Amino acid sequence: MIGYAPEYYDPMDTQHVTAAICQELERQPLVQLDPLVGKFDGSGLYAIYYKGQTMAMYRPLAGTKIPVYVGQALSHNSATGVAVRDPGPLWGRVRDHHASIDGSDLETSEFGVRLLRLPDVHADLGENGLRVFYKPVWNAILSGFGSHEQGSSTRQGARSKWDTVHPGRSRTFGADRHDKTKLIQAVQEHVAAQLADYGTAPWHNT
Repeated sequence: MIGYAPEYYDPMDTQHVTAAICQELERQPLVQLDPLVGKFDGSGLYAIYYKGQTMAMYRPLAGTKIPVYVGQALSHNSATGVAVRDPGPLWGRVRDHHASIDGSDLETSEFGVRLLRLPDVHADLGENGLRVFYKPVWNAILSGFGSHEQGSSTRQGARSKWDTVHPGRSRTFGADRHDKTKLIQAVQEHVAAQLADYGTAPWHNT
């Protein structure tokens, strides 16, 4: 065949590896967030999903594999390379998120989580892939869910967007405020866009 050039394929290409990790995470069972899953060791990747009916703005996501939040828990400090002291950082991160949801106006029983133990480098690739494609609403719109309580010298900022829409966590904030009504509208518009793009995930048809 004149002018024919065979396809080039690198199985270790970052995009291929990322897609494989995301696909494997979505193969994992959707575990009930409450009661909290039994303690286990290891680090890796996780995604939190809304599966309830109470919160109208999240209701369209129920039954899909679109997470409301994705994250990673590493075995080594990303800045220093020193191993973390906790042998179970992945479980510990989910425990913290359970406490955050439980302390808010949300029902923990309406959430589930998928978990996948991974080496740090692969957890990082997986989190990036999920965040870039799905743009989970608590990562992209309602920032602040995954943050820890601030130190005393940095508590002058506005209440986080997540805490504005879902109040209840015991935290200290400055006087500045976000507009809750505008945030809820932004969430609704964002969820609609997520659903419109849902079928185009590069790992769905792999």
